[in-house]
Amino acid sequence: MNYETARKLLLGQTIATEENPDALLTRMKQGKPPVPGQITSILLALKVVFEALKESPSLDRELTFALYQLSVKTQQLFIAGRRVGVDWPPLLKEDLVRIALAVESIFSGVWQTPPPGSF
Repeated sequence: MNYETARKLLLGQTIATEENPDALLTRMKQGKPPVPGQITSILLALKVVFEALKESPSLDRELTFALYQLSVKTQQLFIAGRRVGVDWPPLLKEDLVRIALAVESIFSGVWQTPPPGSF
């Protein structure tokens, strides 16, 4: 996966379109779990974006907003879903933390890993 493909994938996970009706944020707003392989693809795309931008002094606004939504909004939707009884997949919370750490890595320029024993 190259940078442009990764960027497009990440942007596509925040807005449902005809091309991608299964955007992660849309599914979570509907109380639906991610489709199989969706989180893995997002994590791979985040790593590609990190590698491409780790030396960059700035990020474009559209990508930054998508990264914010993937790191913060997904966790908010997860909590809101739990409050109304959504039965999320067992590892989704940990996957969302991994996404947030990858986004933090992109913002900081230093790859972040979960502390040992955090899951």
